[in-house]
Amino acid sequence: MAKNIEPKLKKIGDYLKLEEDTVFTIPEYQRAYSWGIDNCDKLWQDINDFVESESKDRYFFGTIIINCQDNDTKYGLIDGQQRTTTFLLLLKALLVRINIAIERTASDEDSASLCRGLQERRRRIMGILYKAETEDISDKPDAAKDAEICRRGIILENFSINEQYKTELSTILQATDYASAEARVIKIKYKQKDNRYTNFFRNFKFFYGKISELSDSQLNSIAKSITDNCEVIEIKSWQVEQAITMFNSLNSDGLPLYDSDIISAKLYAEAEKRGKEKEFADLWKQLNNCVNELESTRIADINSILMQYMYYIRTVNKETISETGAINVTTPGLRRYFTEINKMPITDPIGMCSDMVKLAKVWKKVSEYPQMKVLLKFNENTKLFLASYFFRFDEDNITEELVEPILECLLRLFSLLELVDVGYSSKYFKTFLFGAEVKLVSKSTTVDAITQDFNEHIRSNWDKETIWAALHDYDGNVLVYLNEFLFAKEKGLSFTLGTKYDIEHIMPYSGNNLQEIRKDAEIDSEEEFYGVVNKLGNKILLEEKINRAIGNEWFRTKVSTKLENKTGYIDSKYPIARALVSKYQSANKPYWKKDDIMSATDKASDRIVRFIFGE
Repeated sequence: MAKNIEPKLKKIGDYLKLEEDTVFTIPEYQRAYSWGIDNCDKLWQDINDFVESESKDRYFFGTIIINCQDNDTKYGLIDGQQRTTTFLLLLKALLVRINIAIERTASDEDSASLCRGLQERRRRIMGILYKAETEDISDKPDAAKDAEICRRGIILENFSINEQYKTELSTILQATDYASAEARVIKIKYKQKDNRYTNFFRNFKFFYGKISELSDSQLNSIAKSITDNCEVIEIKSWQVEQAITMFNSLNSDGLPLYDSDIISAKLYAEAEKRGKEKEFADLWKQLNNCVNELESTRIADINSILMQYMYYIRTVNKETISETGAINVTTPGLRRYFTEINKMPITDPIGMCSDMVKLAKVWKKVSEYPQMKVLLKFNENTKLFLASYFFRFDEDNITEELVEPILECLLRLFSLLELVDVGYSSKYFKTFLFGAEVKLVSKSTTVDAITQDFNEHIRSNWDKETIWAALHDYDGNVLVYLNEFLFAKEKGLSFTLGTKYDIEHIMPYSGNNLQEIRKDAEIDSEEEFYGVVNKLGNKILLEEKINRAIGNEWFRTKVSTKLENKTGYIDSKYPIARALVSKYQSANKPYWKKDDIMSATDKASDRIVRFIFGE
């Protein structure tokens, strides 16, 4: 007979005190340990405030949802893994400080009561962390015996496919003191100071530091309060789907519940029902590895990949088009779509995960294309529609030539979004793109047909003169990237965006020499200066290192070819900077004047108008 849900109000110490053959587990689909110092600081403040209030009530730390497995020997943490892990780190920090306090507490009669209290706290915490029997724990710390106890018990096993540092908690718990823990934990390469540590050790270090500020009496009091006066509601379930359903509606761990958490849990539960949990776990791990790389370059995260997949599925199923052919741009949330509106994808966890892995791999490959790097500077919504086109291809057969025409179409349309007063949600953008997406996903629709649709849409809704005028008044930065790319293409030059770059004002926007620079530029007033300094013709791309080095130098210094121990435009790889050097290198005393800015703006406007209107 299936067991019912079993809720119990428990002291933290009792909740964490497991039987000898029982362990907490973090399921494969759970997120990585992500509590930071801010979360720990809030927890510490809450505990401190409660202790100082001397309240006779208990302090409540929310609900923990557990899925009981293997004859109740494995407690899968469905909701509460962040708090459970953090409480274990806090208890370990308390234990280390209690051991120090016991050794330094005087043996006189006045200190006897405090010493007994600290010894009780020591036994209580060691019993929790290591499942040690009271009689096995000495009154005072014993290095050899304590080390043997610390190595003995395992209280939590981490199976999360999202966690890179699965053994870190055990490493900290098995250390007998702070120094040995610090020596053994993982040090992340290329990180400095505390950033080289994982969240596990950073949080342990934080608690250790806070506890070190307490007197021995305060230490005794707060340790007792944490184990015996703080409580959680422990809800045990014996059906994983039932536990996940509660997880969907209860989230008390202090972190936002991401749609990807819910969906991955549903997918895992479905895979488990079909006996394919290992295959799914391997695929999800592969997906996370791909997405972690994309996230580091701000291209995509797991939620955006899911969103792109939802857009694709809805388009394939023609859910965005009514029977009359009208476009429906109303978009449901991810969680609602996959758990209520269309549950079919989740019934095939291997297929859905494989599709997302394929998409992530394609993103990784195409993100290196020069034109793609430019598009990524534009509105995030470009990715939703581009991803639908990507589903035509595998990682191995997609090429820059296949992607370039669609990139160009989206670049043209989203350049207009930068320039016109109507927003993305208007019929000129969102509605049109929802209609275009039907053709983007269809392998039977040619790229030429898609390009023709974009041409007709752009030419029928905007005119060149209006867009040219908008470009002439444009003072943003996004189109600076496009202008640089189009200039390189126009001149037959290579274009690589690189990783560290700035938007450079040729005539400086600020600086000590501003009055003289304005005079050289033949600008009469401050108002006139601010009217031209941010124009498209006064902005170029420049390497961050060069930009920082030249600062607000004179134009003649920036374009000089005879710099000693300095850098300038001559050292840049960006085409417009190099073109300026070529143009002015022979001039005896070159100036960058208002007329030069206006002329460069005219040329940039011409260039971008031709591009937008497909000429």
